[in-house]
Amino acid sequence: VSSGDWDLDEPLYHYWVDPDVKDDPLYKELTTRHVLTHQTGFDNWRWNNESKKLTFNFEPGTKCKYSGEGFEYLRHAMEQKFNIPFEELVDSLIFKPYEMKDSRLLWDEKMHKPRYAEEHNKEGEPYNLWKRTDDACASDDVLTTIEDYCLFGVNVMNGSGLTEEAHQDMLRLQAIVDEKGGFGLGWYIKQDFCKGEYALIHTGSDAGVATKVILLPESKRGIVMFTNGDYGFDIINK
Repeated sequence: VSSGDWDLDEPLYHYWVDPDVKDDPLYKELTTRHVLTHQTGFDNWRWNNESKKLTFNFEPGTKCKYSGEGFEYLRHAMEQKFNIPFEELVDSLIFKPYEMKDSRLLWDEKMHKPRYAEEHNKEGEPYNLWKRTDDACASDDVLTTIEDYCLFGVNVMNGSGLTEEAHQDMLRLQAIVDEKGGFGLGWYIKQDFCKGEYALIHTGSDAGVATKVILLPESKRGIVMFTNGDYGFDIINK
């Protein structure tokens, strides 16, 4: 967006239409801004629908509901336009410029196996989950470290690589969830988080995984918490 190569408000059907929604005219309304503010109309995952297919459950832009499917839709559109695999786009636009040398979207046996914090259940037993080795996901399974994610957080707060207009747009509350806040572009924004200061928040959870990051752009502070167990949020909340 900052380089002029992508428009937040251009309909995504110019580049990609998911086969499941090709007969629903709502696909022509869907934009990147809808995806990043979780206003796509999609459930989190298509298999949550009774049909097990991707479905518009409401008109894009009219409600707010968290959706991983939206990010996958956007990934397909970007890959179609730029003819570059998503993992290469992320590496060139984020990981390398931010010097995040320990971050990948695909499992690397040589790099990750000796250092990986295996996911554990509530009995303390490892899940031994499947690892993603091809077809990178835009909404799940990023492999990173506390140090690298802290680098990411600092760059987000500084707006590194972004025009001032794009940076301010990212930090602007655009989709109200409740009286406490809602979504900017990608980030959950909580108003009056600490002594009148707003916060950017992102959480992640999966089997044996619980993570949370809180950034305070006004005072340039933040905290990154990763855990590898099903009791992770109990620890994080404390």
